[in-house]
Order: sequence, then C-alpha cells, then structure tokens
Amino acid sequence: MTGDVGEEVTHIRQGGVGLWLSERGLIEVTGGDASRWLDGMVSNDITQLAPGGASSGCYATLLTPKGRIVADLHVLARGEGYWLETAPDAVARVTARLERYIIADDVKLTDRSEDFESVGVEGAAAAQLLVRASGEAVDGLARGSWLALEVGGVTVTAARFGWSGEDAFQLLAPRGSGSAAVSALLAAAGDIDAAECSPAALEVLRIEAGVPLLGPELDEEVFPDEARLSEAISRTKGCYTGQEIVARLYSRGAVNHLLVGLSFEADEPPAPDTVLVVDGRTTGEVTSACTSPSAGAIGLGYVRCEHAEPGTEVTAGDVRARVAALPIVPPATPEAAGG
Repeated sequence: MTGDVGEEVTHIRQGGVGLWLSERGLIEVTGGDASRWLDGMVSNDITQLAPGGASSGCYATLLTPKGRIVADLHVLARGEGYWLETAPDAVARVTARLERYIIADDVKLTDRSEDFESVGVEGAAAAQLLVRASGEAVDGLARGSWLALEVGGVTVTAARFGWSGEDAFQLLAPRGSGSAAVSALLAAAGDIDAAECSPAALEVLRIEAGVPLLGPELDEEVFPDEARLSEAISRTKGCYTGQEIVARLYSRGAVNHLLVGLSFEADEPPAPDTVLVVDGRTTGEVTSACTSPSAGAIGLGYVRCEHAEPGTEVTAGDVRARVAALPIVPPATPEAAGG
C-alpha cells in the first residue's frame, strides 16, 4: 500500500484484505481444575468449548465483583487447557486478578505473550486467502473458534475474530515467524487484493465498525451491556465474578449509558474525552475519533440511554454532532464475521 490511511481503509471496505503484524497478550490456563475454575471467572460459558472448528473458542469478559470490565478476552480451548487472548497491557492486571481466586484449585497461569506474535487477516476475502495459503478449508470455522494451519511452513493458530467489522482471522504465530506468514499470504493472494496495512488504518476501520476497544471504550467504569457486549455474556450459565450485577442490570434494563456512533459536523473530529452535551446538560463523552474516507469525522462515545437514538443531536465541545447507528460504515459483505 501507499501508506495513505484513507486508501488503506478504502482498500478493505471495497473487498480487499488487510494484513497486520502486531503484539497481543496471551495467558495460558492449565491444570486439572482449569475448566471449572475458569468458567467461574469469565462471563461466557466455556464448559461447552473443545478443540475443533465448531466450538473451540468464544468472546468473554473478566469483570470486577461489581460487574465492570477488567478486560475483554478471546478464550481458545486447547487440549491442555485454555488460551486467553487480550490486549498486551492487560496481561499483568488480568493475571493478578485471576490469581486472587486460585485457592485450593489445580490451576496454573502462564504468560505466553513472548512466545507468539499475531498476524491479522481482515477483509471480505480473508477466508479465501487463508484457503489459498494453507490448502485447508476454513469457511466452516465458527466465529471465535480456531484451527491449526500451516502457512508458508509456519504452523499457526488461526482464530476467527477481528476488529474491522469484516470477516477476520488472527494468526498466532511462533515468535519470529510472523513475517514469513505475511509473505506467504501475499504470495498466495493471486487475484485477491491483499496488502500490509498500518495500525492507523485498522483503528479507523474499528471505529467505523463500532467495535469497542479495551482502554478507550472498555475499563473498570463500564458494564458489558453499556458497551453492547451481549456476545461476550452468557445469560444462562451459573455464577461467575460480577454475574449477579450483570444479570440484575439486564433484567431491569437499568444501564444508564450506551455506546454509540458519532458523526461530527466538522472537518476534524474532537479529541477523545471531549464532553458530549444535549440541551445544555452533559450526557457522556467521546471515547475514540477519526476521519473516515467515506463517512468524514466520526467517533465512538457513551451517552445517556435517553440520548442513544440515532439522529439525536449532541454537542462535543464547540462541534455539532449526531448520534449514528452502529456500524457507522457497513462491512463489504453483509455476512462479515468480524468483531
């Protein structure tokens, strides 16, 4: 690519595939009590997970006892236990909080972040590109689940999730082999328009798609339902840390704020943390913002529930804006499995 963020974003939204080599956090959970214990820690039901393409992974959150978000996690069931994929800067606090709850349990936590690097493969033709590069069928791989693939002589864990709103896979490759996997993907592309893209382009794609990120949108001030994280919550499983609060808020429809898209009437968006105002009263704040090549100045933010309807007029500092439906920019294909 040219290095122009707008061109990279347009490339993805018009059917191309973007490749990103990045660092991610990875915690391994092992031991005879791992399944029972971990199910009591995270918000989704992991008891039905097993290695294989059908149900080998899920999205989840780790919550405080008061039901607020410590971190979001992609849980991958391994034969020997589980991997918890998360933001790199969340590993220490996630590990520290989990260790508090290991009492007489046969559970071991290991930071595996230094053993792997992540290759993101995101775009409408992401699955097709992986098939060409690996020779293995991936179309049937469920969202959140994983398969072991060989890409350019590198054995990777290919998990189906991402941040662009398009179909997406994250390839967890042994440390030092990510660049070889990227080269193999590019060599196998043929008529698929695949290219390495910048982190800045992925951030624009994320905001366009309305995907909340740990830090800007997700922290210990936010409940999962405020961030629209229903996918990460089991409404039927037994107790887990924070479950009572989450269930009570859901049953009563009692959250006060909701994550929304924002469309700004300006050439440049206001900065994150800018206060959002309706009729002279504070309703929330901007959490992320960017300039989209197709939608202009946009962002994500939280507003009070009564102001979350698309089309609601708000003010961000001295900039006028409207609440926008999510995703702000739709994916290239309606059946995209990103997120």
